[in-house]
Amino acid sequence: MRNKTRLVLICTLVLGLAASAALAGPLKDRFIARKPVVAALLADGTVGENNQGYLEFRGARKQADLVAAENKDRATVYAAIAKKINTTPDLVGQRRASKIAQQ
Repeated sequence: MRNKTRLVLICTLVLGLAASAALAGPLKDRFIARKPVVAALLADGTVGENNQGYLEFRGARKQADLVAAENKDRATVYAAIAKKINTTPDLVGQRRASKIAQQ
């Protein structure tokens, strides 16, 4: 259930931000294309969320390219949010990670 909550939070964040002109197009498409695989990796425990708001492996080093691509796009999203609210991308990721941990 916790992984589903994470996925909903991620999707909400991504879709909300992707609606803005700065993040529309290819970035949104990449998140959507990876969504089922990311959800499966979260569900089976292959990856998890770290305290910086990024995916990381929890065991086997499978799907490294997918995790790297997801984290690159999350960094883009965090940077856009940070710019919008006048803070740092690191703080945005940490706040997101904190919200996930509370759930």
